[in-house]
Amino acid sequence: MSNSNLVVPELATVEIKGMTRSAFLLRSTLAAGAVYGGAVVGPYVKQAFAQGEGSSGDIDILNFALTLEYLESTFYQEALRQVNGLSGDVQALTEQLEADEAAHVEALTQTISDLGGKPVPAPEVDFGEGFKDEDSYLELSQTFEDTGVSAYNGAAPEIQATEVLAAAGSIVQIEGRHAALIRFTRGEEPAPTAFDETLDMQEVLDAVEPFIVKGN
Repeated sequence: MSNSNLVVPELATVEIKGMTRSAFLLRSTLAAGAVYGGAVVGPYVKQAFAQGEGSSGDIDILNFALTLEYLESTFYQEALRQVNGLSGDVQALTEQLEADEAAHVEALTQTISDLGGKPVPAPEVDFGEGFKDEDSYLELSQTFEDTGVSAYNGAAPEIQATEVLAAAGSIVQIEGRHAALIRFTRGEEPAPTAFDETLDMQEVLDAVEPFIVKGN
């Protein structure tokens, strides 16, 4: 994975005013996904997401987000296959997380294409000892979800198209709920701080680099 495909400029402040029709549709669709499951509403997410117009910078940020979603989606797919003895609640949670992340991958991939960009390919990954038992899996899951939330928070101020920004905001809300569910499952406080941190591109890459096979 080369940095040329993952471009997140330095953070800046931005003021958002109002909400367009397409942004409203997308928020509503993703909210439905939280109730009915991401896989069910995925086609509607793509339709709503594609109504915006993004700059090349927006496409770079969407590709950055897509790489993280690839990582998370593959992680949950592999967890379902490799972690022995998942408890019933953790099994059900993992299935839901996998469906949500797969829906995010599909929506982002289609959106990048609809905006005239080229989706980055999925990286080859290796999660090491992350699947040796349920506790190790949940610990690494929390790391990925927390990183995802902070990455979206860091990238959002650089997004130019309102619809794309609203879409990213909708996804990060789901990622935040994932993180809270995992913390609760681990017996921790679901929301330990009043504010989430932001991470810039390099900080995110540093966090996920150990799990991406070199050459990608």
